Amino acid sequence: MRLHDVWFTGTAAVAMTAALVAGAPVATGQVAESRLAQLCTAPPLPGKVVDVKLTDMKSGSMRLTVNPAKVPSGTVSFRASNTGTLAHELVVLPLVKGQAIGKRPVGTNHRVKETGSLGEASHNCAAGEGEGIAPGSMSWVTLKLHPGRYELVCNIPGHYAAGMHAEFNVTQ
Repeated sequence: MRLHDVWFTGTAAVAMTAALVAGAPVATGQVAESRLAQLCTAPPLPGKVVDVKLTDMKSGSMRLTVNPAKVPSGTVSFRASNTGTLAHELVVLPLVKGQAIGKRPVGTNHRVKETGSLGEASHNCAAGEGEGIAPGSMSWVTLKLHPGRYELVCNIPGHYAAGMHAEFNVTQ
């Protein structure tokens, strides 16, 4: 079973994902984010580094924020940090002219199609595609991007529809 195929809630999710990250049993459901962050640090990344924060709140709302939201074309490294309590991922999708973010059709699997995806950061504490980023952990991906508009999404079931998407722009 893949980490992002399971919907976790509450402190049990934090304890279980912390155990996955640390490779050790966890005595309590309250795991300090700073402790998990110490377990996973991205190496020096090439090109312009863009920080993406993947967050979910107790209220049920979710958010994906990007900083900076605009960079020049060329090598771009995305560093995706999961500051929430659920597993997340980052998928980079191109936007066609006139296409608005957050408007992709969501399928019966509660995900958007990843056709044309340029890359993904979903490997827990490592680069590239994996099975999801555990709470308190991170993943990264480096891409060569041309000028245009892109949509950054979390495509774990239900997360896109819950608001986990942001526009990203690449200039000349």
